[in-house]
Amino acid sequence: MPRAAILRTPHTPLEVTDIDLPAPAPHQVRIRLAAAGVCHSDLSLTNGTMRVPLPAVLGHEGAGTVTAVGEAVTHLAPGDDVVLNWAPSCGECHACGLGEVWLCADALTGAGAVYARTTPTATDPGTDLHPGLNVAAFAEETVVDAKCVLPAPAGIPLTDAALLGCAVLTGYGAVHHSAGVRPGETVVVHGVGGVGLAAIQSARIAGAARIVAVDVSPAKEELAAAAGATDYLIASDTTAKDVRRLTGGHGADVAIECVGRAATIRTAWESTRRGGRTTVVGIGGKDQQVTFNALEIFHWGRTLAGCVYGNSDPARDLPVLAEHIRAGRLDLASMVTEHIALDGIPAAFDNMLAGKGGRALVVF
Repeated sequence: MPRAAILRTPHTPLEVTDIDLPAPAPHQVRIRLAAAGVCHSDLSLTNGTMRVPLPAVLGHEGAGTVTAVGEAVTHLAPGDDVVLNWAPSCGECHACGLGEVWLCADALTGAGAVYARTTPTATDPGTDLHPGLNVAAFAEETVVDAKCVLPAPAGIPLTDAALLGCAVLTGYGAVHHSAGVRPGETVVVHGVGGVGLAAIQSARIAGAARIVAVDVSPAKEELAAAAGATDYLIASDTTAKDVRRLTGGHGADVAIECVGRAATIRTAWESTRRGGRTTVVGIGGKDQQVTFNALEIFHWGRTLAGCVYGNSDPARDLPVLAEHIRAGRLDLASMVTEHIALDGIPAAFDNMLAGKGGRALVVF
C-alpha cells in the first residue's frame, strides 16, 4: 500500500499514512511518483490561505512513471515517464476559448472529488480523501485524470522533471509570458525560493542585462548568483531605493514578485522605473491589502499584473523548457537545496516560512 501525506484540517501537521488507491477509471492513470517539489502553494493550503476540500493529499509538482491506465486512455501506457499538470484546461470555457488556458474555469474541478481512502485499521474504518490540487503528489503513488499528465521530456531525470510541473513553468512564464522581458532590460526578482530561482534563470535566458535578486536571507546570495543574478539585496525598508541606486536612479524595467505579501508587492512596484512592469506571482491572503493613490498611478505609468501558473500552457511550454535544459541554459538540479522523505515536508514548510533554502524535493 502506498503512503501519502494528508492534510486533515488547516493549521495542523500533515499526517503520513497508508492509503488505498482504486484501479484507474476509464479516463484515469495510475502513477508511481519519483519526486515531488514542496511549493509555497502547498503551504498556502495548510494555513487556509487557499482552500480545497479536506481531508486531502497535497502536492502538485511532481513526476513519475505510469503503472496502469484506464480503458479509454490510448496516449499513455505503463512504463511511460510523465510530468504532472495540476491545472489541466478543459478547452471549452470562456478563458480557454480566448487561448488563456491558465485561467480555465474548470481547472480545479478534480480537487473536489474523492479519489482514495486511508487504509482501514482496527480503530479507524478509513477516511475519504481528496486530491488536493488535482494530482496528490505527496504520495508514493497517485491516480489522476489523464488530462493531468504530460510526457516527461526525454533525457531529463525525473527528479529534475518534477520541478517543471510548477516552479519552472511559473517562473519561466512570469518572465517570458507575463512580464515579456526583453534583451538588455533590468529585472529585479523579489523572493529567491523555487519560483524565484526559476525566474532568475529565465531572465538570464531572456537576455536581461542586469538581474537583481532580493530576499530576507543572506544565505541565498550564492544560490541567486549561480542562477544568474548580477546583484543581491537583503530585503529592507529601503529596497526600492537600493534598486534605483543600482540602476542609475531609474529603477528596474521589470519586477517579479514571488512572495505574495502586500509590503513586498508594493516594494516591487516601487522598485521599477516610470513605465516599468511588475508581475505578481506570489499568492497572498485576503488580508494582504495593497494601496495606491490615484496621482502616483498616473505619474509613474507603471503596470501591475497578476500571474497564474506563469500564464503558461504546459503542453506548449514544456518542449521549450526541455530544449533550454538540454542546451545547458536551464539548470533544474541547482534549484534543489534539500532532498527529503514524506515525513520531512513539515520541516520544509518551516524552512520556507523562515526564508531558508530553495526548493525542497521529496524523493521516493
